[in-house]
Amino acid sequence: EYFISTHGARKGLADTALKTADAGYLTRRLVDVAQDVVIKENDCHTLRGIKVEALYDNDNLIEPLAKRIEGRYSLNDIYHPVTGELIVEAGGYITSKIASYIENEGIENVAIRSVLTCESKLGVCKKCYGKNLATGRISEVGDAVGIIAAQSIGEPGTQLTLRTFHVGGIASVTKAESSIISKFDGLVKMDNVKVVQKNSNDEIKNIVISRAGELEIIDPETQKVYTTKYIPYGSELHVKDGEKVEKGQVLCEWDPFNATIVSEFDGIVEYIDIIEGVTYRPERDDQTGHIEKVIIESKDKSKIPTIRIINSMGEELKTYNLPVRAYISVENGDEIKTGTLIAKIPRKLGQLHDITGGLPRVTELFEARNPSNPAIISEIDGIVSFGRIKRGKREIKIVDEKTGQKSKYLIGLSKHILVQDGDFIRAGTPLCDGPITPIDILNIKGQYEVQKYLLNGVQEVYRSQGIDINDKHIETIVRQMMRHVEIIDSGDTSFLENEKVEKFVFLEKNSWIYDKKVITDIGGSTAYKKGQIVSDREIREENSFLKRNDRKLLKYRDAIPATSRPVLLGITKASLNTYSWISAASFQETTKVLSEAAFGAKKDYLIGLKENVIVGKKIPAGTGMRMYDDLFVYPKEDLEENVEEGSEADEVSEG
Repeated sequence: EYFISTHGARKGLADTALKTADAGYLTRRLVDVAQDVVIKENDCHTLRGIKVEALYDNDNLIEPLAKRIEGRYSLNDIYHPVTGELIVEAGGYITSKIASYIENEGIENVAIRSVLTCESKLGVCKKCYGKNLATGRISEVGDAVGIIAAQSIGEPGTQLTLRTFHVGGIASVTKAESSIISKFDGLVKMDNVKVVQKNSNDEIKNIVISRAGELEIIDPETQKVYTTKYIPYGSELHVKDGEKVEKGQVLCEWDPFNATIVSEFDGIVEYIDIIEGVTYRPERDDQTGHIEKVIIESKDKSKIPTIRIINSMGEELKTYNLPVRAYISVENGDEIKTGTLIAKIPRKLGQLHDITGGLPRVTELFEARNPSNPAIISEIDGIVSFGRIKRGKREIKIVDEKTGQKSKYLIGLSKHILVQDGDFIRAGTPLCDGPITPIDILNIKGQYEVQKYLLNGVQEVYRSQGIDINDKHIETIVRQMMRHVEIIDSGDTSFLENEKVEKFVFLEKNSWIYDKKVITDIGGSTAYKKGQIVSDREIREENSFLKRNDRKLLKYRDAIPATSRPVLLGITKASLNTYSWISAASFQETTKVLSEAAFGAKKDYLIGLKENVIVGKKIPAGTGMRMYDDLFVYPKEDLEENVEEGSEADEVSEG
């Protein structure tokens, strides 16, 4: 016992010493990337926002909806789902009282204004940011929200490290729910839900065999959708399509501890490549005393344990691949009915998180690093079909039957394949196990999904430690990671292909070139050159001048704007790619940044906080903002006297 306790204490001390440095460096990078985010205006008048809903992990509530929307501005009008009364109008501020009311009335998601979608060129606007958590009041123009965000995320980083003291290096998270309960009275409408009927103890059960099935609850009169729920594979469905349900009714249930593989046909079981000691090992169940077959990873990669269902004629009806750690529930040669459990795979529940793993995970997310051995993700919606094995990899094809689009993927045989032959899957579904790369999410599902992934990923680490950080701080950092675009085609602009530029610089250049013309033939003009970009008005004036002088007219075409795609940069890269070279040079890689700035004859307009501190100027935040430069502050009495004197002087001068 003495040894165990000293081991824990020693580990705590070593961790603390090593990790405090990491936490400090993370804070420094965060401050550097977000230092120029200041509230610059009252409203950017954007029409975009983000949808937020209550957060669940393994179906246990992590953060309620009310907490996520309090202190924000609503994007659209919010109506009561049943009575139709207006709760908050578009652009209205959501107080804690309104937030609780919205949640209690069963509204599941709310579109709010967010820093992620703010369209202010520099910094953010007041309405997209919402409440300033330092004062508890609505933020004001001049608040340095970027620095606040960086410090709010960085400061608990040191606690993520010191936490090993209290719990000896591990904190467990266990809890699982196993059913979906209706929150509304209404009608059930199902989309893409396939079921098979299973007869057990003279009771017919409906077992779900589709992987992308959704269940909606709609208003019987207006057909308005109250809620949409994803129905997991292998769950038992308690309602039928078109059935009337009441609030609190159980819609479906599933085993919280095991994922299942269920037969879709009546037939005979046939084992393929299920060999004792090679692809499975027998294991005794402590409670029942039964010996069960557990699939293990085979050294021989060509052997893939599979269960085939055949009919009495020996024709194949369906094959099921068995992943590693699956427990087989049927014997070779068994006659089985539809809905019979073929195998169960224990879900990874109640994993023990070592807290020191917390900080590297946060760093990995903020640096947008690609994890090693990532999952392969489907790029299109479609039906899965398995191809042959090539060079130790299995080929998986996905075909979209509506468009005829096809995708092929090669997956290593050691990987656990998460889809079955004939499944319908949506774009973005992982085909095998492994971490998902943020770049894949951005390319397949778009900006909003990758922002959500980063936000939830960072929050997961902090929440597992019981540290509460408001979403808006992480949103501010993620906004800075997403503020660059990569030029695909430069058009007639001065950009280079594959160059990474700030989004607002790109939009500014494009809006400038939007109605311009490019001269293709100068005709008889001496004032312009071929390829010059000029306005419509200049062309008209020059052509009328040439016409009057009987000279050949100018020929021109419309100018082509540049096209780009959004990119995700890690915080270090984003800091070094900032428009201020003084700020970048004071961060890292000084010689490189300064020499590039000198080659490009770059100017620094001293927009952010850091570059102003470096040159010894007042920082452009709070009362130091440029807009307050020419303001004078008087006591109220003096001001009134001055105004009176001024008006008398005006009367005299007019008289």
